[in-house]
Amino acid sequence: MKTYTYSEARNRLAEVLEESRRGEVVIRRRRGDTFTVIPRTNVRLSPFDVPGVGRGISRRDLLTALREGRRRHDRSRGSRTSRP
Repeated sequence: MKTYTYSEARNRLAEVLEESRRGEVVIRRRRGDTFTVIPRTNVRLSPFDVPGVGRGISRRDLLTALREGRRRHDRSRGSRTSRP
């Protein structure tokens, strides 16, 4: 366990965060209050970063279905542009 004062943690924040990946980090304030820094490992980076459905569909099958759906949509709207 590594302990930093509030001032040290503020001045060396990047180091504190990296240290928290290796083990427990405690920040102690002047009055004696203590706080533990815990990294969150399951943070999503993008709204499109979602868990898979696990239905055994190959990438090729998924792209084929997507293209077919787009073709049907374009035809129903009377679109003259084609997609690859």
